Amino acid sequence: MSTLKSVQDKYTLSNGYKIPCLGLGTWQMEEGEQAAECVRQAIACGYRHIDTAAAYHNERGVGEGVRTCGVPREELFVTDKVWNSKRGYDKTKATFDKTMQRLGLDYLDLFLIHWPANAKQFSNWEEINVDTWRALTELYEQGRIKAIGVSNFKPHHLKALMECGVKPMVNQIEFHPGQLQEEIRDYCRRNGIQVEAYSPFGTGKILQNETLSAIASHYGKSTAQLCLRWSLQHDVIPLPKSVNPERMRQNTDIFDFEITPSDMKAIDEMPYIGGSGMDPDTVDW
Repeated sequence: MSTLKSVQDKYTLSNGYKIPCLGLGTWQMEEGEQAAECVRQAIACGYRHIDTAAAYHNERGVGEGVRTCGVPREELFVTDKVWNSKRGYDKTKATFDKTMQRLGLDYLDLFLIHWPANAKQFSNWEEINVDTWRALTELYEQGRIKAIGVSNFKPHHLKALMECGVKPMVNQIEFHPGQLQEEIRDYCRRNGIQVEAYSPFGTGKILQNETLSAIASHYGKSTAQLCLRWSLQHDVIPLPKSVNPERMRQNTDIFDFEITPSDMKAIDEMPYIGGSGMDPDTVDW
């Protein structure tokens, strides 16, 4: 069995900082009371890891939920991200201040570059990414952020950052059955970068898949629980999003079973289904 026993168990990042092994994704949660109440409900279910972003437009609600949940701030792990239009050294520094004002928090546990600048949009894409990273590094060295990283970065996007003084500690990518992302995960593993999974259920097609449903039934689990367990057994931190307290609880009930090697192989070999289709090299926003 895995050494992970509960939603509050942690991985250790390359700088020694601890990150809970399962997080709550907040994409599409409404700003204000819905986001605040979902965060409070998740923390009541045992979550200690909350993931948001400026682009989700719910930072105020998420911050309120963190501040009013009744659990000490130091026991919680909060992630935010700098959006594409705010990349670059000066813009990143300024947007971080605004993010912290909206959250109402004194520090962040993790700050990510949401998407890499790419060659489709910018001839100096690598310079933009390095300048953005320089801003994150300064904020990290000032103690305003406990860990820094990226999201949606492929190995060629990461290369220049790996040559900077502080290397990325996390890469958050789309990861679910049918989207194995082996090249990125292998690169991150070799370079001490912890991988996180957004959209661990992909689109609705994943949860309706007959192969996954049949495998899940062998363990007395739901397809969603199987997907989350599969992610953990790849040492990838899943970030499921839910506004339903019962589903939040169900998503934490994944530590009492182990997927067999043969079932892991069957899931790994599934064809591409239910993905977003977003490619960091071709997105143009």
